Amino acid sequence: MSKYWSEAIARLTPYVPGEQPKETGITKLNTNENPYPPSPKAEEAIRNFPMDRLRLYSDPDASALKQALADHFKVERNNVFVGNGSDEVLALTFMAFFRHPAPLLLPETTYSFYDVYCNLYDIEYKQIPLTDDFRIDLDQYNEPNAGIIFANPNAPTGRALTLAEIEGLLQRNTESLVVVDEAYVDFGADSAIELTRKYDNVLVIQTFSKSRSLAGMRVGYAIGHEDLIAGLERVKNSFNSYPLDMLAIASSVAAIEDQEYFEATTQKIIDTREWTEQALAEMGFKTVPSKTNFLFTSHRYVEAAELMGFLRANKILVRHFSKPGIDNYLRITIGTPEEMQLLVDTLKKHPEIVTLD
Repeated sequence: MSKYWSEAIARLTPYVPGEQPKETGITKLNTNENPYPPSPKAEEAIRNFPMDRLRLYSDPDASALKQALADHFKVERNNVFVGNGSDEVLALTFMAFFRHPAPLLLPETTYSFYDVYCNLYDIEYKQIPLTDDFRIDLDQYNEPNAGIIFANPNAPTGRALTLAEIEGLLQRNTESLVVVDEAYVDFGADSAIELTRKYDNVLVIQTFSKSRSLAGMRVGYAIGHEDLIAGLERVKNSFNSYPLDMLAIASSVAAIEDQEYFEATTQKIIDTREWTEQALAEMGFKTVPSKTNFLFTSHRYVEAAELMGFLRANKILVRHFSKPGIDNYLRITIGTPEEMQLLVDTLKKHPEIVTLD
């Protein structure tokens, strides 16, 4: 710890991202990246981009991307906010809307960046436990609050809420903002974007990192009432006027317009997820129902930490969380069919798995 650190920074426990290995020959199933390349139209947009323009600043409003998103989701451009990945959009959201005397309500088991942001911005928060089967029970969020945030589908569990459940919460919780983090929504869940047309206190955040295969470009966005978007713009323009570079904007516009490719690749991942879940079940795994591009699973005999180490020794990376309540589960990203077959074949080599009936 440096003597120059402020006391608040010294108390922080930063978010720890999944491992990005430097060695070759590793099968990465640990960070929920899309196994397929971006849309060919996104690649074309990058290849054909006039390099001379890179000497200039990018459009601070990212107008082309906002318009493409507005057209895609059938909203107005002033209902759209864009940022440097959904993590930045979330960070600005916490700063703009949740610094109130009452606590922010969030699930006890969810995306761990939420409590990091609370600690960074000195936001009081209360974590609501999941049910025994890892569901978010929105009926438990009926108390005074500075706002409510949850991921849908949730991470790392993979379970999804219905639109009826979310709308019921909005009808009960009318005096504070509800943020729905939809990083994984395109893999089988229903988006709450349609609710933003009806309720002015819901903000939906999505990303190009998962279903659009642009994790390396760092593009995220929020959709909500124009007053919410204006609040985000105030914070963004007090922090970084140019969060998105020109190549990120161009490739994202092309990706959002290529609906055919998007539907084809997301369906491949859904199909592979279902195959993998069945293959794991046949080896003694119990998996939480998933609407994401990953599976949250536990073996009935072998501890998760042991399995993670075994797979790592065989050059397959998966994610394990040491938090009580989920410490015997692995989060496994859905890769290509070939990668998931390799995972299954490798797990069958574990001595306590191959002896199962």
